[in-house]
Amino acid sequence: MNNTHPNNQDIVQSMNESSLSVLVYSLTIVVVLLVSFMLYFPQALAIGSLDVSSLPKLNAFLNGSCCVLLMLGVYFIKNKKRQAHKTVMLSAFTLSVLFLLSYVLYHSQAPATHYGGEGIIKIIYFFILITHIILAACIVPLALFTLLRAWRSEFVRHKAIAKWTFPIWLYVTITGVIVYFMISPYYQVKP
Repeated sequence: MNNTHPNNQDIVQSMNESSLSVLVYSLTIVVVLLVSFMLYFPQALAIGSLDVSSLPKLNAFLNGSCCVLLMLGVYFIKNKKRQAHKTVMLSAFTLSVLFLLSYVLYHSQAPATHYGGEGIIKIIYFFILITHIILAACIVPLALFTLLRAWRSEFVRHKAIAKWTFPIWLYVTITGVIVYFMISPYYQVKP
């Protein structure tokens, strides 16, 4: 049977630079707007009594696992184990997508949580949180461009952007776990 529809890899391969940028930045805008909406309007899409109390722990686990995979990815590529690098980096990207879905689900169902710490620890918490949020928004296009450059076998460009993507993505995953441990005592919906 002759299939005249190109597969997904062929679609990505055939996109010009402008179309690729529009795709990446459009996805970034959608993600940032969705997360912002959930943060500013918690429980806006609440579905009855859906129990989301375990999701913060899951999110911390996903972030921590992603952190480990990112470090393994760098280890594998430095040791010329390209297939292992590809596997763990796609796994890290998949965990990040699962985290995003879980995060949005949690914030669509749970009331807002306010940090209750005081003094210097509150300043530290908000510094970590604010840098985490800003860099999490930045990592969306960076991760997408890094992944798509590899997908298109543009390895020189992939390596150039990965030098920026890796430390930022690593910081976001580590601080995600730290923020969880700092805010978890104050959850209204107890995990």
